[in-house]
Amino acid sequence: MHGAELIRDLAIIMFTAGVVTVVFHRLRQPVVLGYIVAGVIVGPHTPPFSLVHDEKTIETLAELGVVFLLFSLGLEFSLRKLARVGVTAVVAALAEILLMAWLGWTLGTAFGWGPMDALFLGAILAISSTTIIVKALDELGMKQERFAQLVFGILIVEDILAIGMIALLSGLAVTGALSAAQTATTIGALVLFLVVSFVVGILLVPRLLAYVAAFESREMLLVTVLGLCFGFCLLVLSMGYSVALGAFVIGAIMAESRQRHTIEALIEPVRDMFSAIFFVAIGILLDPRALVTYAGPIAILTLAVVAGKVLSCGLGAFVSGQDGRTSLRVGMGLAQIGEFSFIIASMGLALGVTSHFLYPIAVAVSAVTTLLTPYLIRAADPLADALARVMPPPVARVFETYTAWLGSLQPSGDRAALARIVRRIVIHVAVNCALVLALFVASGHVGPRVEMLEAWVPDARVRNAGLWGATFLVSLPFLVAAYRKLKALSLLLAEVQVTPARAGQYTEPARRVVAEVIPVIGLALLFVLITAASGSILPPAELLMLTLALGALLTGLLWHRMVRLHARLQIALLDARADGESD
Repeated sequence: MHGAELIRDLAIIMFTAGVVTVVFHRLRQPVVLGYIVAGVIVGPHTPPFSLVHDEKTIETLAELGVVFLLFSLGLEFSLRKLARVGVTAVVAALAEILLMAWLGWTLGTAFGWGPMDALFLGAILAISSTTIIVKALDELGMKQERFAQLVFGILIVEDILAIGMIALLSGLAVTGALSAAQTATTIGALVLFLVVSFVVGILLVPRLLAYVAAFESREMLLVTVLGLCFGFCLLVLSMGYSVALGAFVIGAIMAESRQRHTIEALIEPVRDMFSAIFFVAIGILLDPRALVTYAGPIAILTLAVVAGKVLSCGLGAFVSGQDGRTSLRVGMGLAQIGEFSFIIASMGLALGVTSHFLYPIAVAVSAVTTLLTPYLIRAADPLADALARVMPPPVARVFETYTAWLGSLQPSGDRAALARIVRRIVIHVAVNCALVLALFVASGHVGPRVEMLEAWVPDARVRNAGLWGATFLVSLPFLVAAYRKLKALSLLLAEVQVTPARAGQYTEPARRVVAEVIPVIGLALLFVLITAASGSILPPAELLMLTLALGALLTGLLWHRMVRLHARLQIALLDARADGESD
């Protein structure tokens, strides 16, 4: 019986994993590595025979492990944490990913591997392991230190970029090529999807969770959370993205709710079980003979991961203004690969675009770098002291001067307040523009597929004009909000930048010109983007002009109502975020 085989396999997996992880815990080694070793023990490649028979079902359960693992990472995601270490996190993460992707491609090519293997190798080496780093810092009692907060910020940026990387790689694997225009379109669509998902999700999901939580039933809350998680993953899959993206995003949305800690407590045992199966499944697929066959590349790649990540992350942190000791601790804390590397390697294998040897190599490199992680973190301070002793004084002075110079560039007082206001306005404009574009993209995607519309309005020109016009009317409150924010930005910049000392007697006329030109240019660029996004339903020129004229008339008549409607939406969004912060 299939059910009996599954129960037997799960019993063998869990018992073996339990025994091995106890041993690894006593040896003070990462539990994740114990799961992988348990998978090797019960897998088909370990003599005398395979202890697991229903490997396909185990792989399916392992996919659930990916969902819960990425969902838990999303729950730990925080826009506020990212904002506190924003510049360092972005610079260090970009430096790491670019250098390691190039290094992986170069080494893969040098090994004589195919282009797709080398490309996937670069992606595998690019992303550090959030799970392993968090566990290591927790066990070492360093989670609250300054460098640890920087590491967490870098990991958040990495997770976001990794999701984009997975989307690009899956598209490349299917089409076999990726042009610059296609890359830009893919990234733009992903950014648009993320912005809209966060805005709409933060407006709706925390309120739904609060409503369910009011019944004070942990079972109801857990079922609701799981329903939202899998439902959103299904939506993301239907849009052509990976299930990992859906799980991460819905987790990050739920992280803004008051029930975040309750959800973490409820989901933790489910996550631990399925993530254990995920890591055991990695070990099941690992052929130890391949580790012997490819011992040379594994050793080289391990050295490349450690050296490359210490250099790229440390240098990125230093360039963004951190001192040398903190930068070194950041670099040595990120010198490993983990769960995203497994996901990328599994994806290449499942799509049939990478060689079979790449997966066990990725697992082996991850295992070795995982073992090294606690020792590298502990060695950061002694190494910093040693470097400080041997570093020539002139070089040390140059480094100190650079750090102090960057610190002096940070705005303070009125300049800092002005920068915060400008940043807030720009974010508001970007969000409103993203919502408008999302409405037109959705209309262009869904409208032509509704057969009922074709039956009601046979003329395609009229039907497209109606779809485009309806979408334009729905998006008017967001267009009005974007215009008002651009107007506020232009007035602020005109007041600050166009001064009597610069413009003399033309100060007021120049300010009026700046105040009018910026909103016009901004709306013109947005209209170009709308035209590109709604190409499939764009009406002919005469109908388009008629629709715009009607829209302008309605805007004039309903201006105040649109402003009030958008204000209520913005207040609701801020209230939802404030609830998440207070929790």
